[in-house]
Amino acid sequence: MTTIPPLDELFERRIAYPDFSLHERLARLVGLDEQKVRLTKILSLLVNPASLEEWSRKHHSGADQLLNIVLRRPPLVVLAGDVGSGKTELAETIGDAVARQEKIDITLFPLSLSARGQGRVGEMTQLLSAAFEHTVAEATKLKSTSGKARGAVMLLVDEADALAQSRESAQMHHEDRAGVNAFIRGVDRLGDGRLPAVVIMCTNRLGALDPAVKRRAADILTFNRPNDVQRRAVLGAMFEQLGFSRKQIDALVATTGPQKSQEHGFTFSDLTQRLLPAIVLDAYPSGPVDPQRALDIAEGMRPTPPFEEKSA
Repeated sequence: MTTIPPLDELFERRIAYPDFSLHERLARLVGLDEQKVRLTKILSLLVNPASLEEWSRKHHSGADQLLNIVLRRPPLVVLAGDVGSGKTELAETIGDAVARQEKIDITLFPLSLSARGQGRVGEMTQLLSAAFEHTVAEATKLKSTSGKARGAVMLLVDEADALAQSRESAQMHHEDRAGVNAFIRGVDRLGDGRLPAVVIMCTNRLGALDPAVKRRAADILTFNRPNDVQRRAVLGAMFEQLGFSRKQIDALVATTGPQKSQEHGFTFSDLTQRLLPAIVLDAYPSGPVDPQRALDIAEGMRPTPPFEEKSA
């Protein structure tokens, strides 16, 4: 007898949009403007295709064939790139921008890593199937006969290579292959039903994803470590408030970039979760932040090593 797992085994939590705190978190993701705009457009069309149809009637009436090609893409988006590059944070907050643009309520279900199961035969397949079953059920309630969604559902799969790794690997267990098949069936089911739902996958190992999963992606957005302009956008806004000069900020930007001794610079999370707190805590509570001391801290901090995918 098959037992349907409880929701707390399938999803880490629920996130509802629009939400002011998530709106602020999204705004704080500086340096990712291109990804923000592109992802908002893609997700908006996938969860509410009526908006594209309205645009077509206004600007390109009669372009039905082109419209059908765009709208027939599977409801799957892959965010791929280096560690600490902002993929997961963007995936968790972008729903606010979509909800505000489309004027609908959206719920995000982050798939729990426990959905991989404990290795028992059929467990991962059962958990994945149950997660998609719940997503379909919720999205079906929001589908409208008019074509305009009354709301939408997003299913977030972080560390996606752990669930949808390539079935071409010789070391892959049969149960893992069955889990990938269940994932693909779930994505196809959402697409075939034209439901207001989308799956967002985040991965550090795009090459490890199953080819059939990558082929189904409506888009694959890549994320890299921040360049000089992006690091300046993060650091400049913060240190200008502390009275740092442009020259002092320039020195921090250069120090957190690639060096002769290391080919890679700081990640976004290195800047916001390690460097900035370290500088503030170094000065607190005895005095103000000192520019030279801040530079010394940056020079002594090593960036997170890039993820290196080892060959089997």
